Amino acid sequence: MKTKTKYFGEIEYTKEELLTFPTGLFGFEDEQSFLLLPFSNEGTLFSLQSVKTPELAFTLMHPFTLSQQYAPVLRDEELKTLKAEKSEDLYYYVMCTVKEPVEECTVNMRCPLAINPDTRNGMQIILEDESWDMRHKLSEFEREKTEEQEEKPC
Repeated sequence: MKTKTKYFGEIEYTKEELLTFPTGLFGFEDEQSFLLLPFSNEGTLFSLQSVKTPELAFTLMHPFTLSQQYAPVLRDEELKTLKAEKSEDLYYYVMCTVKEPVEECTVNMRCPLAINPDTRNGMQIILEDESWDMRHKLSEFEREKTEEQEEKPC
């Protein structure tokens, strides 16, 4: 199959590569089929490309590369919907709003995308953990990494 993308032109993909969000994403409930495309070989920044709408793509990041304290816990109903036994069985991505300069970019740590790697079904969730916000600046995490390095003896 082929689709046009916002950042990569026309690409080929297989049905097995699709990620399905049965209830869509917040504000995009009609968009249910996506491809997860890495921006580089490093695999830290991704494009979540709609298959239905070529101009619709979200920038995603792995939240665990930003903070080691990030540990999403889903409600039983969410786990059941995703056919997972525990939160740790799922893959997580956070949406990133790209800005200039890069330090001004924000990530939504409160509403990650949770994906079951076995079924390739996902959903966007709202975490009950209020220590995470919808708009964390990337610069906050750089500060966190610097503070952690300072605490560790050389």
